Amino acid sequence: MKELPGKRGRKNKYYTHVQPRLEEIAYWCRDGLTEEEICKRLGISVASLNNYKNEYIELLEALKTNREIADYRVENSLYLRALGYEYEEETWEEFELDTPVLKEDGTIQRTELRLTKKVKKKQAPDVTAQIFWLKNRRPDKWRDKQDIEHSGSVKNEIDMSGLSLEELRRLAKDDHS
Repeated sequence: MKELPGKRGRKNKYYTHVQPRLEEIAYWCRDGLTEEEICKRLGISVASLNNYKNEYIELLEALKTNREIADYRVENSLYLRALGYEYEEETWEEFELDTPVLKEDGTIQRTELRLTKKVKKKQAPDVTAQIFWLKNRRPDKWRDKQDIEHSGSVKNEIDMSGLSLEELRRLAKDDHS
């Protein structure tokens, strides 16, 4: 329900609740929030959001583009986790200042953080991430259930003519054990 010039009535919530917050909505999508969570933060219903997506292209684009960015980040993280990677770990420690410093906000700073160590580390490849990746990217080769086609026939006949009753009992006993 768009507000028409010269008309009175309730103002469309898109202009009060959504449009001023498009940049925030983009951040929320990149952070992985669902549309339901976004609606809660905006104070609108999911049905309203769906109507607004159909009516206002800038909202649809903000949701779509930024959701894709979040998906790419997760895919990249899964990929790196599956292959393993190197990273640098930093250790910071708090030290007393020889002379306290008066900060701009009027507080006195008596300590500061200092970088004390940098260590290169390796994250080993993660088998679970590899399995997940392969099952989803190559289901023809990696799904749990493989469909195997068998061509030809299996003949399962035993010629029992000429066997004694004792031999038949022994065969039956061997078959069940």
